[in-house]
Amino acid sequence: MERDLLRQALGFHGPALLSLLRTEQHDNPDFRGLLPPGGPSLEPPGGAQHQPPARKEKRIDNIEIQQFIAKKADLLFALSWKPSVSTDSESNEENEDCYAVMPPLEQFMEVPSEDRRELFFRDIERGDVVIGRISSIREFGFFMVLICLGSGVIREISHLEITALCPVRDVPSHSSHGDPLSYYQTGDIIQAAIKDIDRYHEKLTISLHSSALPPSLSSTKLGVISSEDLPLHYRRSVEVASTSETYEKVLHHSLGFANPAIVEFLLGKLGLSESSPPSLMRGLQRKNFNEEDFAFALRKKQSASWALKCVKIGVDYFKVGRHVEAMNEYNKALEIDAQNVEALVARGALYATKGTLNKAIDDFEIALKNCPTHRNARKYLCQTLVERGGQLEEEDNLLNAQNYYKKALLLDETFKEAEDALLKLRKHMQVILYFLLTLIYYNQNSY
Repeated sequence: MERDLLRQALGFHGPALLSLLRTEQHDNPDFRGLLPPGGPSLEPPGGAQHQPPARKEKRIDNIEIQQFIAKKADLLFALSWKPSVSTDSESNEENEDCYAVMPPLEQFMEVPSEDRRELFFRDIERGDVVIGRISSIREFGFFMVLICLGSGVIREISHLEITALCPVRDVPSHSSHGDPLSYYQTGDIIQAAIKDIDRYHEKLTISLHSSALPPSLSSTKLGVISSEDLPLHYRRSVEVASTSETYEKVLHHSLGFANPAIVEFLLGKLGLSESSPPSLMRGLQRKNFNEEDFAFALRKKQSASWALKCVKIGVDYFKVGRHVEAMNEYNKALEIDAQNVEALVARGALYATKGTLNKAIDDFEIALKNCPTHRNARKYLCQTLVERGGQLEEEDNLLNAQNYYKKALLLDETFKEAEDALLKLRKHMQVILYFLLTLIYYNQNSY
């Protein structure tokens, strides 16, 4: 059970969600100890004090969302949702080669500044990384105007004139003497961490100490940065601002959008498993399905069905002597399902009919390997091996011919044609051997 996540949900939605959780999850042993009738017992770790959510009292409880959370709580707050691998830093180390890095969505929408400002103060959290320009420096600290976010929910804020204060106590000293603020100038680009938030009065306090960062962002550089260090999403936002391109056009022009491995990359970034993805639909929980019910098995079955349709059409062509069309259908079937036994046997039979015996043997062998009990594959392979052995006999390649007959008998000990051909070949070889020995004897005696 993800206690921290549950605590956050209760802190946001309040008693209404707590009441619904008691109703929906009363039989769940994971929730029974966490939701006693007297009230929530989710104490913060280490005896820390609860931080009251200082949000504007403009929120309207969404009963539908709360009901959804309560009904799906055992899935939403399960530990299985936690990433199975360590994910990348939340500071969004953006790489356009791997995935499409886009400007904030509201940049493409006509969202009023008041609404964007309200959404910003609703979503910003302590420890989030913000970037801005120093607007003024005072004895007690400096003020900066935010231009973008470096972590958390990425929003378009460059035109909202949101100001943050960095007190002098939150500015690291660069020497043992002197004013720490003397290192900074108006116009410097600063990357800082949110330290305190007054949502009601829309005031922010920031810090340049790394201790203000959460563990996941501990490697983030705080302080003065260059324009090249600005997040890629912000630089892309500046580029798009001077054009009238749509979101879809910008997305399709992004290099990372064409990355064929984008799904695997994003799943890895989120710590999700492609083979066993989580789902909030109880009917789609992986444990409830057999392997043959998943996409790979279903696709394989579907491909086999389509391939058999092509084989049937090819057989019809073969029966009326249209061998070219038949071969095209067999090849099409094997493009759909490369291991389709019926297609391999049918194409092998056509190769044998045309006298291309080696290709026929290859197809029959693959078919028999895929399905050792396939009677026609075994029968046609034995016949073709004997026929190929006969060709080799006519070419006086007797040893290879003998090997083909033996191979046929290994597949079917009762195959009389192979047995008769091998017996006949051995008698022929004995006659030749007798003739050679006699010839050698007379040549030796003539001297």
